[in-house]
Amino acid sequence: QVHMVESGGGLVQAGGSLRLSCAASGRSLSSYNVGWFRQAPGKEREFVAAIDWTGGSRTYADSVKGRFAISRDNAKNTVYLQMGSLKPEDTAVYYCASYSGTTWRDVLRNFDDWGQGTQVTVSS
Repeated sequence: QVHMVESGGGLVQAGGSLRLSCAASGRSLSSYNVGWFRQAPGKEREFVAAIDWTGGSRTYADSVKGRFAISRDNAKNTVYLQMGSLKPEDTAVYYCASYSGTTWRDVLRNFDDWGQGTQVTVSS
């Protein structure tokens, strides 16, 4: 696990776009998978997208498929989440987490060292 810091959130109108960044500090991210997760008010945290350490495999939640794209730049030790065609139901705090030797499902169930996240608010 690598300490991650999320940024890039904000207020945007429905149909708009945002790019979130997830920057690693203190250690190279290049050998870790990274997942994005989100938690809306009053709801449980849910999976959004994941990218493997090579960048060659990406997984998306059905709710964001075709609208969001995850990518990574290992030279910058950063993973991005490009969000498009945003909907009010995308409003949430977005978190990222690095992991190795496990799955995003296990991270969602068991990870307990979440960062502060970045707030995304989509107005209708």
